[in-house]
Amino acid sequence: MASIHKDIPIDAHPDDVWAAVRDFGAVHKRLAPGFVLDARLDGDARIVTFANGTVARELLVDCDDARRRLVYAVISERVKQHSASVQVATDGDKGSRLIWTVDVLPNEIAPYIDAQMNQAALAMQQALRRAAA
Repeated sequence: MASIHKDIPIDAHPDDVWAAVRDFGAVHKRLAPGFVLDARLDGDARIVTFANGTVARELLVDCDDARRRLVYAVISERVKQHSASVQVATDGDKGSRLIWTVDVLPNEIAPYIDAQMNQAALAMQQALRRAAA
């Protein structure tokens, strides 16, 4: 199984970053606007439409406020296994680090997922920096 790790510096207070991460149904508005075009809740899942036209069903597995950690899984015919965790950590006096880990099968899809995560990371940095300003 491929495991992809991103450690993303964010110029915003960890509480503000966590508030955006934990708002599961508003990923397109608060966390990664532009990269994610739309999201709608469907029970414990969200249906996400990405800028490249991909639509994914993401199931909320856990949202831990004490640890500032959110876990979700993608349910897809194309992807055999996809689980992800996003955790917000303090970085300095006012900054944050967003630690995002995705475990995915088949391994051949890992380069695509990695590239998508890089684009999402840029969208998150920009959106959260704007929100903090």
